[in-house]
Amino acid sequence: MHRHADTFRSLHKPGEPFVLPNAWDHVSAAALAGAGFPAIGTTSLGIAAAAGKPDAAGATRDETLALARGLARLDVPVTVDIEGGFGGRPDEVGALAAELASYGIAGVNLEDGRDDALAGVEEQCALLRAVKDAAPALFLNARTDTWWLSEPADERERVDATFERVRAYRDAGADGIFVPGLTDEAAIARLTRVVPLPLNVLAPRDPGDLGSLARAGVARVSTGSLLFRAAVHSAVETARAAASGTGTHPRVPGYAEVDSLADAFRDPSPAPVSQEALRP
Repeated sequence: MHRHADTFRSLHKPGEPFVLPNAWDHVSAAALAGAGFPAIGTTSLGIAAAAGKPDAAGATRDETLALARGLARLDVPVTVDIEGGFGGRPDEVGALAAELASYGIAGVNLEDGRDDALAGVEEQCALLRAVKDAAPALFLNARTDTWWLSEPADERERVDATFERVRAYRDAGADGIFVPGLTDEAAIARLTRVVPLPLNVLAPRDPGDLGSLARAGVARVSTGSLLFRAAVHSAVETARAAASGTGTHPRVPGYAEVDSLADAFRDPSPAPVSQEALRP
């Protein structure tokens, strides 16, 4: 088992959620690792948008693999968003998982959303089983988009649909469950009781809600595409400030600091990049 796999698995403690920041390139990941976060994820939107491609369309397999090869050198566990498997058959998705594991990646996130609909439960379970068969050490986070893509408008029906999928994904070998869009504390608490797998949700808008997520039994809180979107917003605001003559943000990192973060990945040495070395 890779040195990071056990560490990453141990971070998932229901009731004591850790925050997983999602990076979109080498420097954003290095900066987040240097800031002390215990693990780093990737955001498919960030990777796709930065490459000028659509998200969740299976178009960024090459970009995702290239980034994963670099991020595996970080001295923290890394989990990679592989969308819905990039449109691959179960054997192809299994091969993708095995390749990521060979780099030293600790986990993957595999979603059941397909365009504007959900994949069939059996179709998704076949992909999940393929991942676990090919790379059993990977922490397989099974994401279900029932909160975003399911048709039932009734809240109870949506909860029931979520529970049905989560149970099936657990039986297919998932190590954790991700339900983006789920925010109701009672529904979260019920889900963690019924399906004893680490539950992952998106970071709440109000940081004070982290306490309620902990009480409900959440194990992991992901930022998703938030950081990438915030970076785009910050870039525009900084440009506006420069154009208006009001200056730039005083806490923007300097040229040398950012260049040093990128330089860590240009080093051909096989030694991992430590958190200490990445701190400014």
